[in-house]
Amino acid sequence: MSKIFALIDCDSFFVSCEQAENPALKGKPVCVIGGVGGCILSRSKEAKKMGVPMGHPCYLAKRDFKGVTYIDSHHEIYREYSKRVMAVLKDFSPNVEICSIDEGFVDFTGLCKLYKTNYYGLAKMLRQRILDEVDIPVSIGVSTTKLLAKFASDYAKNTGGIFLIGKSKLKKLLPKTNIDEICGIGRRMKVALNKEGIITCQELVNCEDEWLKKKFSITTVELKHELLGESINKIKNIPDAPKSLQETSTFAPNTNNVDFLKNELNRHIKDACRKMRKHNGKTSQIGVMLKTSEFIVYSDKKSITGSTNSELEISKIAFELFDKIYNKNLLYRSTGVWLANLNCTENVQMGLFDEVKNEKLEKLSASIDRIEAKFGKNSIKTGFI
Repeated sequence: MSKIFALIDCDSFFVSCEQAENPALKGKPVCVIGGVGGCILSRSKEAKKMGVPMGHPCYLAKRDFKGVTYIDSHHEIYREYSKRVMAVLKDFSPNVEICSIDEGFVDFTGLCKLYKTNYYGLAKMLRQRILDEVDIPVSIGVSTTKLLAKFASDYAKNTGGIFLIGKSKLKKLLPKTNIDEICGIGRRMKVALNKEGIITCQELVNCEDEWLKKKFSITTVELKHELLGESINKIKNIPDAPKSLQETSTFAPNTNNVDFLKNELNRHIKDACRKMRKHNGKTSQIGVMLKTSEFIVYSDKKSITGSTNSELEISKIAFELFDKIYNKNLLYRSTGVWLANLNCTENVQMGLFDEVKNEKLEKLSASIDRIEAKFGKNSIKTGFI
């Protein structure tokens, strides 16, 4: 039996959450902004029709687009709604892969018999359940591979919320779809393929496997077969442990205020460490990034002996890096922290004294996690010196 996958994508997710919290916002132009007066993170369809650009600085959007409601982001609320959406998916099918806060794959294979309907009926049923139970609108793409299901979900946003790609529809879509419209093909890959005369998906699938493997990689060969409707990538019920974590934010107005910038970094460190510890992970490389008002990025990183998941130890290193790249004569629009070389196993070699020190720091971090689990995120504030 051929596999059938569905990609469920929450529409304008952050805005949809705000509208679920406050139904008076439904049907109106609404934008969610990130950080303190930051950039546009999410737009309602009404705001999109007005032409509000994604990522536009809020102070410019407020000047250029009157009549739009601008709301500061509430990520705790969005995470809660995400859990509720994913719970509906898991109740609908035993095979679910959570891709991000607002996307998930569902294996539809064999469900037609269970629910006594066809694949379109399954998508319609699931879409309505999410709307009824969580009050979040979604778009659903259905096809024989995960790649095509993702592609179908993009079409679904403009075709009533559901789009199916079968063999006949695939033959019509491949010749008129440029390769950069497909998930997994970035700018560099597009340029490389274009140099070989490959512009459309049809031209890609016409290539021989050996040539694609030699010229590009086995991943490109797999992408070709996924485009042909041959399932290569299966549903992953358990997400892979991350190899790195990154936290960034953009803010407006631009600033060179040291305390503000360090507070932003401190928040990023705390969030990244919390996520890392959920995977039982430790890092051996810490990096810091500052982006100027002119979009110039300054960054530095440091590798350490052994590894750690203590935000106190990571903060010390991060602020040292910050001091090295910070320039008081520049204005900054964005900050970021990354933790790399993550080790999500227990077997990490370290010296005796480092082991004792790390054990104390890890116990402290674990205590913070337990307190926040009981009393809420940010019930304990960490700072910098």
